[in-house]
Amino acid sequence: RVKEVVEALRPHGLTLQNYASIAEQQIGGFLQVGAHGTGAAVPPVDEQVIRMKLHTPALGALELSLENNPKLFKLARVGLGALGVVSEVTIQCVEAHKLVQHTFTDTRAGVMSRHQHNLAHKHMRYMWIPYTDTVVVVTCDPVEEGAPPPSAPVDELRATEPMRELLLQKSPQTSASEASEMNFAQLRDALLALAPLDADHVRAVNKAEAAFWKRSEGYRVDWSDKILGFDCGGQQWVSEVVMPCGTVAESDGRELKYMLELLDLIEQKQLPAPAPIEQRWTSSSSSPMSPAHSPSPDDLHSWVGIIMYLPEEEVQREAITKTFWEYNAMCRDNLWSKYGAHQHWAKIELPESESERAWVKRRLRERFPIDEMRKAQAKLDPKHILVNPLVDEILREE
Repeated sequence: RVKEVVEALRPHGLTLQNYASIAEQQIGGFLQVGAHGTGAAVPPVDEQVIRMKLHTPALGALELSLENNPKLFKLARVGLGALGVVSEVTIQCVEAHKLVQHTFTDTRAGVMSRHQHNLAHKHMRYMWIPYTDTVVVVTCDPVEEGAPPPSAPVDELRATEPMRELLLQKSPQTSASEASEMNFAQLRDALLALAPLDADHVRAVNKAEAAFWKRSEGYRVDWSDKILGFDCGGQQWVSEVVMPCGTVAESDGRELKYMLELLDLIEQKQLPAPAPIEQRWTSSSSSPMSPAHSPSPDDLHSWVGIIMYLPEEEVQREAITKTFWEYNAMCRDNLWSKYGAHQHWAKIELPESESERAWVKRRLRERFPIDEMRKAQAKLDPKHILVNPLVDEILREE
């Protein structure tokens, strides 16, 4: 797992260049689906791989690198598990370092005017909160030698007060002592579970969350792996897309137009869209199957993820799942083609409708070298032993 690799590197004064949000991922999945962290000048994690051993049904074990079969190496770095079993990887590490994280809130107009400045930070992400004018900005930069210590840590009990008050108001059976023991993510889960598909209720929860983040503004210093990983909350549906948006030196602004249009659609249609809609950035990947692939390392890409949380109650889960895929379809129909957005491989679920399914597969074939993948698969795994049904359908010749 990623967290185990990080701990093994720590005594040697090394760490990974970047992290996705979840440290529980296994290294194989972390790399094979084109996972990413955030940072305009930082590529997706597959670019950290400099060597791999791929075990294939037809040709046995293959050693791949930029020096040894570079074309297959780049294809297999985001191979979706379809070309072989990755048993070993050599990952380019960096010196272990601490980051100072600055969390603050801004308005939509403020983010638009300060966006280029925000992108200049080593790592930066936005968390947009539907039905509010609040955008949470999180920047991370290396700690400068001799820099003063950060401000006092955030008082979480004070920060979560608006959410606790809303929970006690909406859920009389919850006691004040029970609410005081919940952290931010637990409070949000409890609040949303009360009426997850009621747009007015979700709007009230989002408003309370915006107040939480305003009270959580401040600085934090820690090792990079501790800073760049974060609590995603409970069980959830997530759909994430990535789109080109200029160069590392200068965004062309389309990713912000995408966000503003998405928020307008949510609010016009009164969708029960919870927070956050998270937006991150990377430079490009040279792996052809990466959603952020580009021939130029200076190209900039933005990743946008929508979310809905799943409570424990089964009937609610089914209704939320249905609504989430309607939410996703709204994005697909109105935004993806317009902005050149494509889904993260780890988030793809093919639609049930045959026409929509065909449309998604056609777009994937237009974006990715599916024929090249299919030819490699024919040589390495001709009987399709390794591929799962989803990837098999995407790769299958029509």
